[in-house]
Amino acid sequence: MPGFDSVDFGEKTRIDPTVKFVTNNGKEARVGDRTKLMGETEIVSPFAIGSDVFINRAAYIRANVTIGDRVNIGPFARLITDTHEIGSARRRAGKSIFPPIVVEDGAWIGAGATVLGGVTVGSGSIVAAGAVVTKDVPRNSVVAGIPARVVKSLDDSKKPEPRPGILRRAVRKARRMVRR
Repeated sequence: MPGFDSVDFGEKTRIDPTVKFVTNNGKEARVGDRTKLMGETEIVSPFAIGSDVFINRAAYIRANVTIGDRVNIGPFARLITDTHEIGSARRRAGKSIFPPIVVEDGAWIGAGATVLGGVTVGSGSIVAAGAVVTKDVPRNSVVAGIPARVVKSLDDSKKPEPRPGILRRAVRKARRMVRR
């Protein structure tokens, strides 16, 4: 499994064997406890991924990314730090630069979203599927669109978890509706 020997893994991590780690010269490469990485994901060091994180299949995470605890990242999401300074007219793509991305605790990045370098996604925030994030995301907010804009503020308090009995009844009802 490419790059696995250069990554510091926490306890009870679950890493699909098709995940690819690209590690560079002993730079930080850390995955926290109870984190799950799904197949075909590629992650380039240096990076730090917190505990209780779920990264769905085929995520693409470039160098200089820090992901906090309890973060969810949807399938095909991209966290891209590589870019260029603007060069002369002879070659506009100048010197390569890698401004960092920080995804704070409890954030959720939806399927197919793109977060560009230099951005912080605030704690408890949601990046909608397909959004392109070019600026910082305030904590406890929802951003959507291209470019992403705040579309909703979220309550900071914890909402109660659904009771198992209610959830079972809802699933049974949905199954009956499908059969009809």
